[in-house]
This record gives sequence, structure tokens and C-alpha cells, in this order.
Amino acid sequence: MYLDQAKKKEIFEKHGQSATDTGSAESQIALFTYRISHLTEHLKQNRKDHSTARSLTMLVGKRRKLLKYLYNKDINRYRAIVKALGLRK
Repeated sequence: MYLDQAKKKEIFEKHGQSATDTGSAESQIALFTYRISHLTEHLKQNRKDHSTARSLTMLVGKRRKLLKYLYNKDINRYRAIVKALGLRK
């Protein structure tokens, strides 16, 4: 599996408050970004996989909603996570 416990823990340590901070907006956005990049690579090889394409679209929407929430809640946290992940916003 592409996303095991060790990788999740690494993502949460890097972008959250701690390794067990799985609910903060930053850690969720980082996890979604990792999953989006993996699904994008999968779709480059399997163009007709429509269920994965739909999952990718839904994940992008979830990430967009979380980024919008963070933008309205605290602009400095928003700018930090966008810069850390290299998102085009």
C-alpha cells in the first residue's frame, strides 16, 4: 500500500503539532496533497480509470475547502502551509 502508518506519522510530524495531531487543518491538507500526487501519477498510467479520477476530483475539493477554511480563519497559517507544500494559490 502506498500510504502506510509510518508515512502518515511522518506527514503528521512534519506538518502538524505532533505525530498524533491528525485533525489539524495543516496535517489534513498535507495528507490530501500526498494522496493527490499519488493518484495523479496513477492516472497518468491508467487514463481510463474513471473511479480513481472521481476520487481525485473529490480529494481536490476537500483540500480546497480546507484551504478556504484556513484562509478565512488564520491567513498566516494558510500562507505557511501553501509555501511548505508548494501549492499554486
